[in-house]
Amino acid sequence: MKVILLQDVKSLGKKGDLVNVSDGYARNFILPKNLGLEANSTNMNNLKLQKQKEDRKAAQELADAKELAEKIKDMVVELQVKTGEGGKVFGSVSAKEIVAAVKAQKGMVIDKKKLLIDEPLKSCGMHMIKIRLHKEVVGEFKVHVSEMK
Repeated sequence: MKVILLQDVKSLGKKGDLVNVSDGYARNFILPKNLGLEANSTNMNNLKLQKQKEDRKAAQELADAKELAEKIKDMVVELQVKTGEGGKVFGSVSAKEIVAAVKAQKGMVIDKKKLLIDEPLKSCGMHMIKIRLHKEVVGEFKVHVSEMK
């Protein structure tokens, strides 16, 4: 029996896959637990329409991420930190502080887990920070760390 999976099933397939299983497995396990639907013409058509809708949504998310990357590439966020002798920062500037500064200065809410900081910001000056906006898009913006007066 051909079945369209509604959820990921271990060792069988992912959501939306069309798989061939034995009649007993389909009747006794997959269909009663709402893990899949029988692959008739109506359900196949619904699956096709749903995949088209998901593809359009994914394309729109990618376009939005690219647009946002263009928008933030010239963005500069100012951070003032306490420093010791020689302009050394006490500790380092964290992702949490950067996210708070972006929200306060630019009004943008970003997830601190999406910031890609290669090494800790331990000195004053201009630093490039990368942010993962989409699985295919990485944007960059500048953070200017200066001494607190």
